[in-house]
Amino acid sequence: MQRLPPLNSLRSFEAAARLGSFQQAARELFVTPSAISHQIKTLESFLEVALFIRQTRRIELTSAGKDYLKTIQKALNDIDKATQKLTANHNSGELTLAVAPAFLTRWVLPRISRFYEQHPNIELDISASVDRVDFSHSNTDMAVYFGDGRWDDVELLHLKDVALVPVCSPELLAERPIHQPSDLTAFTLLHVMERPDEWPAWFEAAGAVFQESRKGQHFSSGLLTAQAAARGLGIALTDLSLVSEEFQNGQLVVAWPLQLELGKALYLVYQKDRPMSFAMRQFHDWIMAEMAADAALPDAE
Repeated sequence: MQRLPPLNSLRSFEAAARLGSFQQAARELFVTPSAISHQIKTLESFLEVALFIRQTRRIELTSAGKDYLKTIQKALNDIDKATQKLTANHNSGELTLAVAPAFLTRWVLPRISRFYEQHPNIELDISASVDRVDFSHSNTDMAVYFGDGRWDDVELLHLKDVALVPVCSPELLAERPIHQPSDLTAFTLLHVMERPDEWPAWFEAAGAVFQESRKGQHFSSGLLTAQAAARGLGIALTDLSLVSEEFQNGQLVVAWPLQLELGKALYLVYQKDRPMSFAMRQFHDWIMAEMAADAALPDAE
C-alpha cells in the first residue's frame, strides 16, 4: 500500500504555495484560512518536514517546500487531465461559459433558446466577462474572447471577424440622403469614449476627411451608440451581427456600405490540451452552425 498524504492537504498546499497566501488559497478553495492552515499542518506532520516559513504578514516556502511544490503541481495536473479525458467520453449535461458582454447580450441571448430546443438536457451557466479566464484554476469550461487571437494556453476556434459599418435610423436617412462618405459629417456622429480612433479610421478607409470639429455625442459602449442610432440621435459604427434585431424590425439601416476591418475577431476558447466534453462539443457545433446560418443580416458591401 502506497503511503500517500491526504488529497485535500495537497490541494491546500499547492494553492497556498502558488498564491503566496493562506487567505487567497482559502478564497480559491472556498474554505476558511484556518482550514487551509490546518490542512498544511496535517501535511507537514505527515511528511515530518516544514514546508513554509510563517511570518507575521506573509508566508515563504522552505527549500523542501519549493522542491515538493514542483512535483505536486505536476501530479495534480496529471490527475486533472486524466479526469477530464475520462469524463469527456460521457454525456455530461453541464457547461459553464464566460462570454464577452456585448456578444452575450446582443448575439448569444437572442439565439440561446434554439440551443435549449436542440439540447434540453444540457444545463448552461453563462456569465458576462471581459477578463481572460484562468482555466486551470476555474470551473469555466469555455469562453468567447474578442481580440487578435494572441493568447497562450488556450485552444482557439475562430468564430467571426469583427468589422464596423455606419448605421442610423431610416427616418434620419430619409431626411438627408447620403451620396458619398463625406456626407456623413453633416450628421451627429456617435462615439464610444474609449475608442476615439474608430470614426477617423473609417473616414480614412472611405477616402474622406474626418472633421474633428464636428460636434458628436459620446457614450460608454458600442451598445449604447447603436441604441442611440436606432432612436434617431445620429450615426453609429457597429458590428452588424450585434444589431440584427434592430435591422429586422426596421429600426436601423446601413448609412454607407463600407466596413472598417478591425483586424480582430471573436473566438471560442477553452483550456489547452483539454478534451472536449459532450456539452462542450454540442455548444461548439451549435455556435458554429449559428454563425454559418446567420444570413439574415444585411450585407454591408
